[in-house]
Amino acid sequence: QDRLKRTPLRYRGYRTNPLRIFRRRRPTPSMSSMRVFTTGAAASALRPTRLALQLAAAIAVLRWPLAAASDLAAASPSAVVTIPLDKQYVPVVRNGVTVAHKTAYFGQVLLGAPQPQTFSVVFDTGSGHLFLPAAECSSATCAQHRRYNRSASASVEDINNDGEPVQGDEDRDEVSVVYGTGEILGTFVREQVCLSGSTSDGGCTKVRVVLASEMSDEPFGAFRFDGVVGLGLESLALDPEFSFLGQLGRSGSLAQERFGYFLSQSDSVPSEISFGGHDARRVSSDLQWEPVHRPELGYWQVKIRSISVGGQPLEVCADGSCTAIADTGTSLLGVPKEAMRKMHVQLARKVPGDPERLDCRHFEGPQIVVELSSGLQLSLGPEDYSRPTAMRVTQNSTGRTQVVCRASLMPVDPDTALGPKAWILGEPVLRKYYTAYDWGARQIGFAPARQPAEDGTSAHVEDTTFFSAQEPMVVVDVAAAAQRPRAESTPTNEAPTPAQVLI
Repeated sequence: QDRLKRTPLRYRGYRTNPLRIFRRRRPTPSMSSMRVFTTGAAASALRPTRLALQLAAAIAVLRWPLAAASDLAAASPSAVVTIPLDKQYVPVVRNGVTVAHKTAYFGQVLLGAPQPQTFSVVFDTGSGHLFLPAAECSSATCAQHRRYNRSASASVEDINNDGEPVQGDEDRDEVSVVYGTGEILGTFVREQVCLSGSTSDGGCTKVRVVLASEMSDEPFGAFRFDGVVGLGLESLALDPEFSFLGQLGRSGSLAQERFGYFLSQSDSVPSEISFGGHDARRVSSDLQWEPVHRPELGYWQVKIRSISVGGQPLEVCADGSCTAIADTGTSLLGVPKEAMRKMHVQLARKVPGDPERLDCRHFEGPQIVVELSSGLQLSLGPEDYSRPTAMRVTQNSTGRTQVVCRASLMPVDPDTALGPKAWILGEPVLRKYYTAYDWGARQIGFAPARQPAEDGTSAHVEDTTFFSAQEPMVVVDVAAAAQRPRAESTPTNEAPTPAQVLI
């Protein structure tokens, strides 16, 4: 019978179920058997106490910076590292008609030494761990991605969940992580992770990594990125050593404990993420800062004062209990379930006539205004929230036809930690507003994004002085970024044909 070690974890949220840690004898069983857990007295005897977990975490925090300093070359704390992001579209098809596209933005990180291995990752502010597929994963889904080769790195260390090295052939802890519709199963290592190819540029640290031995086909089979780098606050991670941001801060390799996120409106110019500061080229005004609400939860969450649609306040937020999470891993605007129906009704627009083709993003509609606790207002128009494909509704009884434009919204289930009124500021907001995330001061900065020229002439500038002579910007892998496609499976610019619905 499998021996099991399961711990009560803090990792929960709107897009993920709790992580599950367990120890199994080799060889690793299939994913279908992973859901069987020991219960009752046996499980209670194996479960660590809350005090023991707190002590272990405290010891790890005190001990690890010393180990990291000895393992990594000294890096200049003045570098701001900017990584260009590729974009991939995946069509959403209903009744043979593409009604929308899922999107993903991903850039490169490097793992291992002396010859780093390069991987494409989603930089996800809604999760707290770094995972990549392992070379041992032989499934068809894993075969589509670059896989981490443990034997090719001299800097890796096999560890268990508690951070202790694996001794010889002892059983290893494994983790099951759920990402929305997807799931991975993997083991733990401690490895050097870098944002650029040179440790002298900054952005290198040692961090605990989950190496996936199994990955579900959905969504990892549809997207080209290899893994995920969780950029949630440190409290979202299972242990401080799993937090990439926390480890970067302790390494002292960046100018500031801050990163900035820019989404390009044009597929001809790549989006970007900058570590160690924000990119002054990408903002059209000063950043306005909002404090993180309940940072102990680990999310980049802010308080909402009010939300209005077409000038009409939403009753659901009238009592001041609504919150919003800035999430780089979500393609849509997330709306609490209790407000979904009313939001759809308020944002639906009847289109005169019966046009053969129509892009609803270019058809007039009401403004959504989100007012945050400081008074800062974030505004979204129909070009931001609309589903491109209209719906042509035909009544069977009368033959009457009405073309309707609708919003593309994501329902957010009530959560025990976040409450029933959490909104998700996904791609529509992050494309219109540049966001900066200060994990030291626990605050989020917003400013209207400044879009670069579509010819790309201002997309990459090396050794700029936007951060003064003491804070040079480092643009990573510029030549490679120019050679590889910046957007994959880009939809046609032709207005779509409305989807037919009979009622």
